[in-house]
Amino acid sequence: MNNSLKNNQNLHKQTQHSDIILAVAPMEGVMDHTMRALLSKIGGMNYLVSEFVRVTQYPIPTSSFKKLVPENKNSAKTDYHHPVHTQLLGSNAELMAESAVNAIAAGANHIDVNFGCPAKRVNGHGGGSVLLQDSETLFRIMNAVRKQVPAQIPVSAKIRLGYEDEEKLFDNVAAIENAGTNALTIHGRTKKDGYKPPARWEKIGLIQDKTQMRVIANGDITNLDSLTRCKTITGCTEFMIGRGSLNNPFIFQDIRNTSYEEGCHQHKNQLALLFVEYTQRLQLEYDEVATLGRLKQWIGHLRFEFSDIQHNLKTLRQSKSVAEFSVKIQNILKA
Repeated sequence: MNNSLKNNQNLHKQTQHSDIILAVAPMEGVMDHTMRALLSKIGGMNYLVSEFVRVTQYPIPTSSFKKLVPENKNSAKTDYHHPVHTQLLGSNAELMAESAVNAIAAGANHIDVNFGCPAKRVNGHGGGSVLLQDSETLFRIMNAVRKQVPAQIPVSAKIRLGYEDEEKLFDNVAAIENAGTNALTIHGRTKKDGYKPPARWEKIGLIQDKTQMRVIANGDITNLDSLTRCKTITGCTEFMIGRGSLNNPFIFQDIRNTSYEEGCHQHKNQLALLFVEYTQRLQLEYDEVATLGRLKQWIGHLRFEFSDIQHNLKTLRQSKSVAEFSVKIQNILKA
């Protein structure tokens, strides 16, 4: 292929996906500020969402929002200038609204509310997707937050299609919209579904056709092909990627990349360097045990996209120290 033709094709690819907005999903226990910083350095996304800050018996103070979402001390951006939205989780409308105000005082400039978490320990305490059984509660929470938060601060929510089933889906969406919510992220599964494939993108498309809110599609987006199919089915131009970004931290660049054919080999080389940086970040924040745990957790995701890690997963998981793990992962990725 001559260079002129190749350049024209690359320009077409780039133009084809320049209209989309990509976000990093919040994942409790995984997507903390150390991982957000790493993904932000690689780039390709438009924004990231924090792990949820849980609101239970009292409003979360401003000082806690600076600690739990440290990007708030940097104009709610990573060191690489990607916005970070602060996410709240809870069931008491008044406490959620007060906490949102405190988050803004800490530096947050976008409030997101989690109605999608399927974890039993979260649902058992009245938070996350269990609230999808009660549209009135969704309205009260979002209405209280929207009224207390300054008009120029966007407020969004994240939901699943339902709890046990999808019976209340459209009532839930209407309740959230009627509360004045600006945007809605929809994971195309119910709580009962967990993460079993496939995500039902067609249901997201039905909501996209009915609401005036911006709709962000979420679920089973793992590469450019799946994103393109999701875009066709939903009509959305905004997408949130969770597990796909842990499996392949270069996914946002890949989606926008004009030379994807060379990506796989380059990614392996880059990943070796990223592990060094990620380990250093973790060691500044966590002790030896927690750092090693986070590293082992990440390779559990990376194995789905990197065969060298998959083939050596057992030996990596047998590492007894961060130093031992670091030697092994560098040898594997540089082989």
